[in-house]
This record gives sequence, C-alpha cells and structure tokens, in this order.
Amino acid sequence: MYINDDVKRAAEAATVRLGPIPAGCVGLVTGTGLGGIAAALTERREIATAELPGFPRATAPGHAGVLLLGRIESRPVLMLSGRLHLYEGHAPRDVAYGVRLLAGLGVKTLVLTNAAGGLDPHFAAGGLMRVTDHINLTGRNPLLGPNDEGAGPRFPDMSRAYCRRLGALADRKALELGLRLERGVYAGVLGPCLETPAETRMLRLLGADAVGMSTVTEVIAARHLGLDVLAISCLTNLNLPDCMDETTLEAVIATAKQAEGDLTRLLTAVIPEC
Repeated sequence: MYINDDVKRAAEAATVRLGPIPAGCVGLVTGTGLGGIAAALTERREIATAELPGFPRATAPGHAGVLLLGRIESRPVLMLSGRLHLYEGHAPRDVAYGVRLLAGLGVKTLVLTNAAGGLDPHFAAGGLMRVTDHINLTGRNPLLGPNDEGAGPRFPDMSRAYCRRLGALADRKALELGLRLERGVYAGVLGPCLETPAETRMLRLLGADAVGMSTVTEVIAARHLGLDVLAISCLTNLNLPDCMDETTLEAVIATAKQAEGDLTRLLTAVIPEC
C-alpha cells in the first residue's frame, strides 16, 4: 500500500507504541458520541493521535482522538475513536489523514460510523441507517491537487463507493439480531450550522435520507486507495421541515449514546466476517 512520507512517519510511530499490526485488520472510525464500541475490543492497546507525528489535532466534542488496536472475536481491528471535520477548519487532506493512516497500517476494509439527522419521515430518532450512497455537498474534495498514481487513479470511480458485499452482510446480521437497519443516501454538508427547514426540503428533493458533517471526505479517500467501505449512521434526530424542533449538540450526543448499544451489537456481529 502506498503512503506518503507524513503518513509513513505516523504509521511507524503507531507501530512502535502498539506493536506489530496483525494482517487482515479491519479499520473502524467512530462518530460523535459513538466511541463506546472501544469497550468491545479485547487485547486492547492505544495511543493518542496527538502523539503521532503530523496527525492533525481533533477539536470536535465527543471525539476522543485515540488510535486503538484490538480484536473483535478473532478479527484484528484498528479503531480511530474520533475523527476530523471540515468545519473545524481542517483542509480536506487532513480530514482524510486518519483513513490514509489506517491504509498505511495495512487496512483494506473500512467501517465508518457517524451521527446524522434523519430526513426520511419514516425513520426514527435513535435508529440506524446503512449508507448506500452519498451526495457530497461540502464543496471540498481530498483528492484536489497533483495525483500520485501510487496512491490511486486520478479519476477514481465512485459508482460503487459503498461495498455491496459488506452492505449485504450488515443487512443479514441486523436481521439475525432483530435490529431495524434502514438504508439510504447520506448528504455530506460542510457545517457546523444545522439545517434550516428550507435546506431540509432541498436535501429531500435531492434524494437524501440523512444528513451529516463527516464521512464523505473519508469515503472518497478510502475509495481512491482501493479500500472496501461500509458506513452506518446513527440517526440522532429527525429533520422534519414543517415541525422542526431545535437541536443541540448535547441532545445529539445523548441520542447517540442511547443507540450505541444497538450499533455495537451490529458491528461486533459484522466485523468478524468482513
């Protein structure tokens, strides 16, 4: 796997602290208020991402900024608890840094989670949605600038950004567990403002089922590197334009925590078979 010099130094530092990285690691990135799945990891070791050379500093609430190595059953997992966002002022290449680090450590399968606002009126707050596709409304792209063919193609195909095999696996495991797993399109926006009623109507007209401020930049970088991607959204609130309630970060995190148990059950069933 190609990685640039900055990511290579961070990967080397992570290996010194975490020890040898087992082959076949699944990469996992957790969203706002969803880092509790770390408790499901056995044989856990960790390092703060602030200790990795060149790793941008996370400032968003609910994001721990820790890289963990552990196992879910027999499957090794590299987990980034917390992520970077464009609204923090980071450049797109920095937002994608974590995904590139995971790839540099040998990850070929990436599982992303996020907190999102539900746009489909049939969804329920606290539910889970598997992302089937996305709409990039951030106006940003981590692949801008000169392309290194060792990393990936200049024009990566995004017609199957989310792996169908992993999606089918998640659907099957949710059914076995008795969990309702919605499917839908995720609209990635710049943030940090939450959406107005008019913006919510626009997003529905565009075909979005949920909206959030992460994930899209990471998926673009992951697909450029050839990683298989599964993304699960925790629907922390419903955006219903004709009767919108005010939403706070504290409420989003509280709902994410309530849904974390179901998300953990799903991921601990999916990841060993990824």
